[in-house]
Amino acid sequence: MPLVHAKPDTLNDVNDQFQHQKLTTPVFLNSVPKCGTHLIKNIFRMFVAVEQQYHDAFIQIPILHQHKRAFDPRQPKLSWGHLLFSDDSAIVTKQVKQIVVVRDPYDWVLARARFFISDTFQGSLDHLKNNNVSIEQLMNMMIFGIYQKAPMMSEIFTHNAVAWLGTGVKLVRYEDLVHHANYLDKGAAQDYFEDLLSVCGYQQLPSDWKERVRLGADRKQSGTARENLAGQQIELPKTLPEVQRKLVDYAVPGLRQLLGYQ
Repeated sequence: MPLVHAKPDTLNDVNDQFQHQKLTTPVFLNSVPKCGTHLIKNIFRMFVAVEQQYHDAFIQIPILHQHKRAFDPRQPKLSWGHLLFSDDSAIVTKQVKQIVVVRDPYDWVLARARFFISDTFQGSLDHLKNNNVSIEQLMNMMIFGIYQKAPMMSEIFTHNAVAWLGTGVKLVRYEDLVHHANYLDKGAAQDYFEDLLSVCGYQQLPSDWKERVRLGADRKQSGTARENLAGQQIELPKTLPEVQRKLVDYAVPGLRQLLGYQ
């Protein structure tokens, strides 16, 4: 498995200043890679006591059987990872409240490319760094994959998100989460986070919920936030070029509409 060298956060220490409602059901924060995993994880960590958080592993299919205890309803925990839909993952999460985080596929291409060319990520794609490929070639690799080295966009979204839909999971769009975290004083933000955190048993948010969300959403606490990635040397466009947008629509037709982006 590739290595991610992200700086540690201090949220476990911050957590002590808040009182927490006890989890009565396991909660799993699942996500498509590069869709705001750290953001939602860090926000949720401010609403669950550290002793009920599962820090032993970032859960993925290759190590699932080693960490099934994260989903034990007799000892409810908050856990997180990129868990593909499969028979094994469906069985272990049957009694778990699960969130699946997605991102606009157009923006995802850029986020994935930005991460792969950073020194925060180390794996079989290091040869793409140091301007060895053009920006356009890199974006196309994110869409269509790299033979025997990186999966296609369609495979990632299918197995990490789409296949989970309709099974009782709660779909969360990264853009909605960011918007409401940035506008906490708007009435819609309270409604949004009350609904989001209801999976942890909160029927009503605590009075200090805004401070908790602010702390969890602090980008300085995320080792994989754009500005915290190490060693980037290629300047990517701010929005996906029109040609690559058409390529996304060709590679994953109907995906944006299915996820609520059209």
